[in-house]
Formats: sequence, structure tokens, C-alpha cells
Amino acid sequence: MPEDWRKACLTPVFKKGKKEDPGNYRPVSLTFVPGKVMEQLILEVISKHVKGKKVIDNGQHGFTKGKSCLTDLIAFDDGWVDEGRAVDVVHLDFSKAFDTVSHNILIDKLRKCGLDEEQ
Repeated sequence: MPEDWRKACLTPVFKKGKKEDPGNYRPVSLTFVPGKVMEQLILEVISKHVKGKKVIDNGQHGFTKGKSCLTDLIAFDDGWVDEGRAVDVVHLDFSKAFDTVSHNILIDKLRKCGLDEEQ
């Protein structure tokens, strides 16, 4: 993908509180249309591969199209709570963790799943 397509214009968007406080703004990146189209094409290829190879377990709800925290709770309730057993649950939110993932490690893991640059 050309370098220009990966660049973005950052715009601060006000959240709440005092407008004078820079911490009350969140950065929003406005990317170029060709880059967004390319992202969608790549996402489609990766999604088809992951689904076809069954890389992600059916119990995965986060970051899965058509599933959410709600569907996870419903599946959990149907599978465990209705059996009358005592159950402890821990739900983890790793959403911010993905901001710090090394691209090299991620690419290596994708290769190990059978995805490479030529697909």
C-alpha cells in the first residue's frame, strides 16, 4: 500500500468537561478513501481465511462480526447458569491492548495461521 494512503489527518474532538483542558479531547484520524478501501479488502481476505481455516473458536465473541458482549453473556447464561451450578466469571477487556501490539509479532502470528503476503 502506498505510504500516502497510510497517512491520516488527526483532528481533536471534544469529549466533555472544560474545553481548555487538552485531556478532554480525543484524537480522530481522517484517512484517505483509497486507504480505507484497501483496509476493507484486506479485512475481507483475512476474515475469509480465518473463517475457512477455523482459526477463531466459535466461543469468541469480541472482535467478531455479529457477536458482542451481549451475545457472550447470553451464551454463557444458556450454557452454565441454567445447569444450576455455582460459577465465577471474569470478563477481560483487551481493547486498549491492541493499540500496543507489535506489528512484527502480529504479522508472524498471521503467517503461522497460513496467511502470507501473496493472498
